[in-house]
Amino acid sequence: MLLETYVHLAKARIAKTKPFSEIAPSLGDHMEETSFEPEPANKRVLASVSQSVNLMSKYTFWESQCLVKAIAAMRMLEKRKIESTLYLGTGRDEHGKLAAHAWLRSGPYYITGSEGMEKYTVVGKFAKRIPEKMGRINNETDI
Repeated sequence: MLLETYVHLAKARIAKTKPFSEIAPSLGDHMEETSFEPEPANKRVLASVSQSVNLMSKYTFWESQCLVKAIAAMRMLEKRKIESTLYLGTGRDEHGKLAAHAWLRSGPYYITGSEGMEKYTVVGKFAKRIPEKMGRINNETDI
């Protein structure tokens, strides 16, 4: 899973170099959210993706901050037929400067970016729904 994560982080970083209007349509339904209901069968996969993205982001030679991590994790969950919502927020840093943050949620679980998200006002969200939920991965050995 770590190699897959590295590849998704690279693709997300490349996507970030493009105008946001070009990548936004691929992120899901604008200003909508997926369900907050937990799906117990997904809990292990969600934890694995979260740990993998947060670990590998420390070892990329490119910037892998909040938006890159959220997009990479969203793509990994999409591959596993698990819905998620990507949030974009703005706020002020400790010096009063405008700051932005991104985080990803699936069900009631925050996959990336949960640290400090409460300091930001949501200005955008994208619901990545899975049209066909058949064939969902239910255990770690399938990853």
